[in-house]
This record gives sequence, C-alpha cells and structure tokens, in this order.
Amino acid sequence: MSSALTKVDLVDVYSRTAAGYDVWAKLTESRARRHVLELLDVRDGEAVLEVAVGTGLLFVELLKRNPQGRTVGVDLTEAMLKQARRKAEQMQSENWELRTGDAYALEHSDGSFDSVVNCYMFDLIPEADFGRVLGEFYRVLKPDGRLVLATLAPTRGLIYRFWEILYGINPKLVGGCRGVCVSDAVAHAGFEIERNDKVSQLTMITEVLRARKVRTKS
Repeated sequence: MSSALTKVDLVDVYSRTAAGYDVWAKLTESRARRHVLELLDVRDGEAVLEVAVGTGLLFVELLKRNPQGRTVGVDLTEAMLKQARRKAEQMQSENWELRTGDAYALEHSDGSFDSVVNCYMFDLIPEADFGRVLGEFYRVLKPDGRLVLATLAPTRGLIYRFWEILYGINPKLVGGCRGVCVSDAVAHAGFEIERNDKVSQLTMITEVLRARKVRTKS
C-alpha cells in the first residue's frame, strides 16, 4: 500500500487524536518503544534527536537517560507536541527542546547529533520519499552516529488484514499508517545496519532497526 495522506491530512488526523493517542500506543507500541531504547543505548551527555516525537512517550525516557546531554524533539503537529511538553516539564532535566519540525528539511546543522531516533513515521510517508528523509537523518548525524527506527511492518495477522481493509476504505481510519519495509532504503542512504528485529504486540509487528552512519557513502 502506498501512502495516501498528505502532510496537511496527517496534521489534521493527529491534531484530533493527540489527546487519546497514548491509549493506543500502550496497547500496540509499548514493547517496540522499550526495544528502541535498548538499541539506542543513550549515554548521558550525548546530543539526541527524536523526529516525529508524537506525545512524548519515548522522549521522556530519553530525558531520564540523558539528563546532562541535549535532547531535541520535533513533530509536524503542535497538538502532539503539547502533550509531549506536558510530560517533559515533569522531568528534572532542563536540557531539552520540543518544537515543530519537518523530517524532510530538519533545521539542524550537519553533524549535530550522536543519535537520531524515529518511531512510526515511515509508515505514514510515501516510499518515494524514504531516501530524502533518511538523507536528512544522515546529514545531521555525527560520523559513526547511531540511527534507530521503528516502523509498522506488513504481516499476515488477522488484525493487520482488517487494518488493510480499513486503510483501503479511508486511510484516516487508521491514522494513515500502513506496513512498510525500510531496511533497503536505510542501507542505500549510506548507513550500516547493525540490528533488524521484529517486535510483536497485539499481533501487530513492528520492525526495529539500528544502523550507524558510515564516514563515506559507498
């Protein structure tokens, strides 16, 4: 399935669902997010960027692990960021920033971050755009910087089949998400893939991938 929603559509959908998003995320994404944290292996004092921060469920965990570092989160949707800010303001760390931002054109300098993390965004955007977005991730990472992605993956489970039916009727019914595979695009963008794991929850499969920026693209 190809992406059917525009950026304007996505902002509209997630503005309306921001207040209740955490319930869905707990049911279907919590295991994958824990695995993302494990693979990211944040070291206190690092510069970390989360793209598509959503309601901040992962962001606050990054703050716990990186109180002396710099933790930045961006998202297209201000309503989601509002939820994230509420969570972050309850943390002891003050070394964080949350702002609107577009993964297609990150407002950060080259080589700014030790790691970039992104959850459940590539399953929203056209596959033709994967390279452009990954190029931005590559650009803002330091040499040997780490990238960890979590994406909804295609599966044969009954829930996912029902998901596909709803997507075919109207992608907004499932938040514009569909299963995708990103590993080939990640490798083509100049990353060396170190781990590619599958995490199952409520029969839905999430692909969790860790890669490293190579100093020179092949």
